[in-house]
Amino acid sequence: MKSLKPSMREKKRYMLVSGSKGKNLKESVEKAILDFIGVLGMAKSQLEWVKQDREKNTIVIAVNRKSVDYVRASLAVVPDKITVERVSGTLKGLGKA
Repeated sequence: MKSLKPSMREKKRYMLVSGSKGKNLKESVEKAILDFIGVLGMAKSQLEWVKQDREKNTIVIAVNRKSVDYVRASLAVVPDKITVERVSGTLKGLGKA
């Protein structure tokens, strides 16, 4: 099977998300997105979990380029303290502060 051309692949953006201590951040992010944009919106956003740091209580997620604003909005309106620290097109770009 042939691989896809770069122009045909889905473009992703990586988000560094941090939350309050003592909460399960992965469940909170998933619940916030489901509550705000629903199941269809979550499917369109193509949410992927990249890595999680339990000490700093941060998580890196990958979302579709077109749905970055919807995911940011869903994390902003949730009553839990969940913030998007950075958004980047590469994982290496998230590490640079």
